[in-house]
Amino acid sequence: MRDIQYAPVPPYQAPKSEPPEWLVAILRFLAELLAPLGRWLGAGWSAVEIGLIALAVLGALWIGWTLLQRWRLARAMAAAPVVAPVISRTAALALLEDADALAAQGRFDEAVHLLLQRSVHHIAAARPDWLSPSSTAREIGLIPGLPAAARQAFVLITREVERSLYALRALAADDWHRARTAYAAFALQDLAGGR
Repeated sequence: MRDIQYAPVPPYQAPKSEPPEWLVAILRFLAELLAPLGRWLGAGWSAVEIGLIALAVLGALWIGWTLLQRWRLARAMAAAPVVAPVISRTAALALLEDADALAAQGRFDEAVHLLLQRSVHHIAAARPDWLSPSSTAREIGLIPGLPAAARQAFVLITREVERSLYALRALAADDWHRARTAYAAFALQDLAGGR
């Protein structure tokens, strides 16, 4: 009994099998296809190293150039005079009528989104150098040259739209009235005596 319990187990030997012929053919084809590249890399590794170093230097220069341009743009925006968006009373009232029509149908999300879109267009018309095609509403709300009253109104409208789009919370009539009042302050501030 003692001999059976403590007898060593023979080591596992996996069954030997040959890979299928189609796999061997594919591997041969890849070996023949990539052999010249392997020989070139092996023989000219110093050229590959020089190329990689050149690419790294070009990448660093591009990153430096991009950061320099952003710094210049930020300086120019900070030095730019504060300019209120110029919106004609007729255009502002026409937009409010369009947005009011959407709100009257209970489409508060669309009405507030329309106010945001038009606010961005007003800023772009007044100062096209402030915006780029990739500018987000949050970035626009942080523009230093934007008057404080316009910034506050724009940020409030942006917040309502973000809540609607990203928090998936449908806007109610109170949200609409808050955004509409903010847009009126944003659009008509220069026309109402420069407030």
